[in-house]
Amino acid sequence: MFEIFIFLITLAAILIIINRKWFKLPDTIGVMILAMMLSTISWVISRTHSELFQLFCTKISNIDFKAFVFDFLLGVLLFAGSIHVDTKAILKNKTTIFQFATIGVLLSSIIIGFLVYYISSWFGLSISLPYALVFGALISPTDPVAVLALLNKAGIRKELEIKIIGESLFNDGIGIILFLAILPFTKMGVSEINFHVLSIELLKEIFGGIILGFLIAALSIKVFRTIKKEGILMTHISLAITLAGYSIAMRIGFSGAITMVVSGLILGHYLHSQTNSSENPKQISIFWKTLDEILNSVLFVLLGIEVISVQFNINVLLLSLIVIPLIILSRFISLSLGNLFSPTDIKSNRLDLALLSWAGLRGAISLGLVFTLPDSETRDLLLMLTYIIVTFSIIVQGLSLGKVYKYLNSIN
Repeated sequence: MFEIFIFLITLAAILIIINRKWFKLPDTIGVMILAMMLSTISWVISRTHSELFQLFCTKISNIDFKAFVFDFLLGVLLFAGSIHVDTKAILKNKTTIFQFATIGVLLSSIIIGFLVYYISSWFGLSISLPYALVFGALISPTDPVAVLALLNKAGIRKELEIKIIGESLFNDGIGIILFLAILPFTKMGVSEINFHVLSIELLKEIFGGIILGFLIAALSIKVFRTIKKEGILMTHISLAITLAGYSIAMRIGFSGAITMVVSGLILGHYLHSQTNSSENPKQISIFWKTLDEILNSVLFVLLGIEVISVQFNINVLLLSLIVIPLIILSRFISLSLGNLFSPTDIKSNRLDLALLSWAGLRGAISLGLVFTLPDSETRDLLLMLTYIIVTFSIIVQGLSLGKVYKYLNSIN
């Protein structure tokens, strides 16, 4: 694993240099496209130099995507992203964000699941209803890493940006919980689903993650107050509590994602309030910003080279051409229904909901979840479908986000 991490860090640095010098795309998208090109080139080379291609494939196959993303990267990136977010703005929009992240993900998962179940048969693909619902759960949450990496360049107004960021930070945790809750039923049947047990498990992971996040942040703040002149030590502790807190949450059955978001938001608010009285909070902020940039690049390189793992099927490609617009539409419907219950002063209009729907980027979380499915023909189909959707989401939706925002503003 250590050699693979060195390989990814080095490759990410090289691709960032190439991107900034010639392509000039946002780093995350640029390195992903370049990594995909590298994978394609390696496949072409394999026609004459099979040994080189085999070496590349061996490196890729040695990467445990699920373990690398979920056991390490996800917790760090969620904490790094949330520690810089305006907590007051999140709290002001808490009702809307909560509804988008819960009701929105739940409804979207159900809608997508049933649509994929019925439409897949048009292309001669056999996807059972439990697997279709599992797919709905893994593809519905937006990826906070992808969203945070691209929003700054889109020029979206602050109020709307906060809703997008807030939802993306929380809904991935909800999506992961829903995915893990439905997954066992792929071996049984929908009729055997115990919705009472399912509901209790969901509530345990959500509220357990929130409570643990509060406790971690409170303990960290208490420690910080005793060593407020020790900037390096404070930074060290912030990293330690992130890694340990995420691991503890996962071991006791709470949502590690929600734990990291809550602790990051609270700790970030505390550090922001101390900035004027000390330089140390700035040191911590710079550290997490740097780590965020590096690991972001590594993650998107990983997304790019994972194309090697995808077995392409023309029928799945055709299915994806229908599923992609349906996913965006189902997100719009679910967000609109959640928006009905928002306070009048923070309700989103239809154009804002349209942008929120387009800004729902999918990324490593969706791919990481689909990689955890047991080996089967259905897994291979869902892996390809997920990869196509993630690629479209990041490259097409991500690159056009600013232009779509300007267009919607012009007709408002």
